[in-house]
Amino acid sequence: MPNFYITTPIYYVNDRPHLGHAYTTVLADVLARYHRLLGDETFLLTGTDEHGQKVQEAAAARGIPPQQLVDEMVVPFQELWNKLEITHDDFIRTTEPRHQEIVREILQDLFDRGEIYRGEYDGWYCVPDERFFTEKELVDGSCPECRRPVQRIQEANYFFRMSAYQQWLIEYIHSHPRFIQPDFRRNETLGFLRRPLQDLCISRPKRRLSWGIELPFDSDYVTYVWFDALVNYISAIGYRRDDGNFARWPASCHLIGKDILTTHTVYWPTMLQAMGVPQPEMIFAHGWWLMGDAKMGKSLGNAVNPMDLIDRFGVDAFRYYLMAGMVLGQDANFTPELFVARYNTDLANDLGNLLSRLAKMVGKYCGGAVPPPGEAGADEAELREAGQAAVDGLAAAVQTMTLDQGLVQVFTLVRATNRYLERRQPWTQAKAEDRTPLHTTLYYAAEALRVAGTLLQPVMPASMDRLLQSLGVPSDTPIVEEIGTWGGLVPGSRIQAGDPLFPRIQQEAKLALTPSTPQEPRQTPPPAPPPPENRPPEPADDEAGLISVEEFARVQLRTARILTAERVEGTSKLLRLEVMMGAERRQIVAGIALHYQPDSLIGRTVVVVANLKPATIRGLQSQGMLLAAGKGESLRLLTLDGELSSGALIR
Repeated sequence: MPNFYITTPIYYVNDRPHLGHAYTTVLADVLARYHRLLGDETFLLTGTDEHGQKVQEAAAARGIPPQQLVDEMVVPFQELWNKLEITHDDFIRTTEPRHQEIVREILQDLFDRGEIYRGEYDGWYCVPDERFFTEKELVDGSCPECRRPVQRIQEANYFFRMSAYQQWLIEYIHSHPRFIQPDFRRNETLGFLRRPLQDLCISRPKRRLSWGIELPFDSDYVTYVWFDALVNYISAIGYRRDDGNFARWPASCHLIGKDILTTHTVYWPTMLQAMGVPQPEMIFAHGWWLMGDAKMGKSLGNAVNPMDLIDRFGVDAFRYYLMAGMVLGQDANFTPELFVARYNTDLANDLGNLLSRLAKMVGKYCGGAVPPPGEAGADEAELREAGQAAVDGLAAAVQTMTLDQGLVQVFTLVRATNRYLERRQPWTQAKAEDRTPLHTTLYYAAEALRVAGTLLQPVMPASMDRLLQSLGVPSDTPIVEEIGTWGGLVPGSRIQAGDPLFPRIQQEAKLALTPSTPQEPRQTPPPAPPPPENRPPEPADDEAGLISVEEFARVQLRTARILTAERVEGTSKLLRLEVMMGAERRQIVAGIALHYQPDSLIGRTVVVVANLKPATIRGLQSQGMLLAAGKGESLRLLTLDGELSSGALIR
């Protein structure tokens, strides 16, 4: 059985958890749950980082010992993980003896072999990030990571010979292209390694910082918090203690935020190489959740309290928004409007409504029992194909770390099921004497919903358990090969109509957000001055056809990601596209079928005229227009020269 060992960063406990912490941990949990569906032997590790200067200062400010502070501050993390239904197999704290003992043994071994030496340090130190930086690394005299002031420090310390591994690391990254993901993060690390790599200061004198793991070879020093923290990935699974458990190593995936890329892709690999421990298979750096253009985090005063969202709208809606709302590796914007729009569109309108209407029809026409299907036709074959595409697409998305695209495939199945019901019209079939077509329709729709609900279980476990129970599906979780096997829903199973799975949120509802400091209102441009009373003169010949800035400003261009693409029946030029613009899903009919195959468009980010009046083309409503350039027989869609989330305004 394949092994899948996934880790989150261990979270710093100087403050309460925020949306960024929740996102990384939910993502790790969803990946772990999907790998269990794939039949993999899975282990999920998370925990807390409890040493360092920020903890010492926070404890001093409250007048309590650091250990008391971390014992208190770890509780909100553990409570939140329970509330978010995180299925971690271990939760490690760096103040635990099992971790501290391993750190000291590693330090002693490296010191004995000359990998650690004593030297003088003269450089710049950032207290919030607890990292040293060279003069060249500073940005305008400030920390290159958080842009806050740094301190000049001169003192004796102990250093790890990290520079000796620079060339090895460069060659390793080049020969293992999957080691750092996404690709542009690998390039970022290689860019960092173009400069001479410095040795890593791995100690802090106790006169300046006493809260840490004491060096085994010098009691006047404690261990640098990052050297301490990174070791958790191996100390938690039995390094130097339990060879059987440590067989899980190497980690399949270290899941991290992009702000700790260097520590994980430079410090950690060189440490492991010096220790003689194999490298992790992949280090994946995801993006940030943004409020406007700023990273969301405690230090910036714009962190959203996840508890507020969970308490008001439910754990599963929160989990789904996090997974569907961010393209892995890129940044994503969080706004109340985006949350409500995605909730209402995907969960309330499409998924929840499908279960409600299906349960009502089975109850009304079949006495509440799943009817046996008759002979399948073309519509049923198409629905089965959509179901298999969802299974295959999601399985591939898990392996390629493109979860948002995998979820698009599943919701394509949900929408295909809704369209199937509209075409088959069971309410009309129920009037016929022959009930076989009705039974076939209701069975196939319910079976498609079973497939979708099972695929969505890792993202929304409690809600999908309710959905599957409503369909009379056993609670045993199948492996992914069984999910797409048509016929998993047993005829005669009772379908129960309960409360709405996802009650619709009224658009005027306000989310309870709790930033740690008030946010400045966005500046809106002043209204345009009224036009003069007198009619303007006719333009001169050389101005004919020109438009004003004000006229151009009325055209709203936005980025959109193509979710589905299919040919419009009876035409050779038209494609029907479903695109995601931020959290808004739209249908666009585009005359590009002679230039693009439908499958080649899925996943592309294109530019759309967003405020164009809807038009009806061949009976289909088109809600926008793609921008393209054409010359002669050639036509090419306008795309972007870099990564940008959907819904971004083209300026």
